[in-house]
Amino acid sequence: MVATTGRAQTRLTVDPKASLVWWQVSPHLNHLWATTCPADPSWRPGENRSPGWRFSPRLKLPNTGYANVDDTINVPLYPRDRVHAICTEAVRGEILLPDTLTWRGAHAEVFVQSDAIISGEAMRDVMMHQMLQSGQHPEMKFTLDSLVGATTPEDVFRGLAYGTLTVSMHDKPIVATVRGFRDAGGLRILAKWRFPAWVLLDQLAPKLKHLGLGASTNLWHDFFMGVDLILRPETKAAN
Repeated sequence: MVATTGRAQTRLTVDPKASLVWWQVSPHLNHLWATTCPADPSWRPGENRSPGWRFSPRLKLPNTGYANVDDTINVPLYPRDRVHAICTEAVRGEILLPDTLTWRGAHAEVFVQSDAIISGEAMRDVMMHQMLQSGQHPEMKFTLDSLVGATTPEDVFRGLAYGTLTVSMHDKPIVATVRGFRDAGGLRILAKWRFPAWVLLDQLAPKLKHLGLGASTNLWHDFFMGVDLILRPETKAAN
């Protein structure tokens, strides 16, 4: 017989109206980035965008323009500076915390609607959704296996998250930097991970091989992805 402690777990759920997922390529060539929350005032689409976009004039493009210059520092290029509950409800999930002081034993699953990821250029987005096979596999998933880090005076948690990214039934182990802090009436989680762009071809989106885009010509060097989540106690999660 296996003994159990009976310790209650804290269950937090993702607030879909206030949470988002993003990606960015390096070099980004002034257009290779996307988000599930294009309505957020901190975000702007890249160059060669489709008509109809409006964004703040303070959101300037990098001086490097279309030059083939890597940028692994300004990632994401347009981070959210304030939480607004105006996002497309494209992100869902939950985290279980057996220990809210140390976050030991935390487990989580976060699901993202593939066709809700937007770069701002319609033709490019259609192609991206095809590469993600969003018709057959409408959601991507991140599964958290373990957290390594500690609480700090400024943050609820800061450390590394070990888990798996699943895209179109293809699994990729990842390690993400994580920061958790109180914001917007809940717990805000910022996480970011990175892998070489060739992983998209070989493991996550093999259909890219047939298009002759930057990934297959070694023009894309690194692929970044991340989340900006608002978590709330299960009973208070947004409907």
